[in-house]
Amino acid sequence: MSRWNQSRHALKWMAVVAWMAGCGGASSSVDSVELQGADESVGTTQSALTVCVTPGSNLQTTTGLNLRSGPATTYGILLTMPDAAIATEAGDGCPSSGWYKVTYSGVTGWASGTYLNQVSGSSTVRDAAVARATGAMGFSYWWGHGAWKPGQAAGSCAGDCPSCTHTGSYGADCSGFLAKVWVVPSTNSTMSTDSHPYSTVSFNSDTTQWSTIARESLLTADALVYNIDGAGHIFLYESGDGWGNMWAYECKGCAYGCVHNLRTANTTYHAIRHY
Repeated sequence: MSRWNQSRHALKWMAVVAWMAGCGGASSSVDSVELQGADESVGTTQSALTVCVTPGSNLQTTTGLNLRSGPATTYGILLTMPDAAIATEAGDGCPSSGWYKVTYSGVTGWASGTYLNQVSGSSTVRDAAVARATGAMGFSYWWGHGAWKPGQAAGSCAGDCPSCTHTGSYGADCSGFLAKVWVVPSTNSTMSTDSHPYSTVSFNSDTTQWSTIARESLLTADALVYNIDGAGHIFLYESGDGWGNMWAYECKGCAYGCVHNLRTANTTYHAIRHY
């Protein structure tokens, strides 16, 4: 994550802390210029969101938008979401007087549907990536490898990697798994053929095949990665709050294998996008 994104995230949290602590004892300490987003009182835009959505859906802002403590402009501003930010619907899916309950950057509040669009969270290529990831679930962790074939033996891993031992013909480690799911390079398209073209060192740096994005903008089939002094991990993002709880596909380690689970990711991770 860039220093600019870290600073922006820290500023948003400073605003939240000030609100929670009642800093200064006045609402003006919350409704500051720093926090001010779009004017929600203006007329509905052509692309405004007004219908019920599936609970947990990804909603994207169409401009800088205030996240408020309640469903009206009379409620205080918790933080301001930037243009094109991805928030997660956090209620029953239906708006309250045009306002949706959402979670963004770990904070839950209300945002006006006037400046929200529903994001499918996946396209044809993203759906295909998730389907490939799903096929690997239940297979063993295999350090330095990447291959699976649904219906075949999952294999097994024992010990502490990289000094672990593996039995069987199928399994993957975190980066071998991600390379298969993303089909990078383009020749890495047969899931049952063992290959391991990249490590987390590779995925940790931008290339022509993937690039860093803001964690607030994560979409299905993006990934989160870190590598520090040669040690790292990478996993495929499915849904949820990029700064909080999120559903992920990953080859997690020798004791876990390849799993679909709910997890968090600390600030050493940054988000990357291939599609």
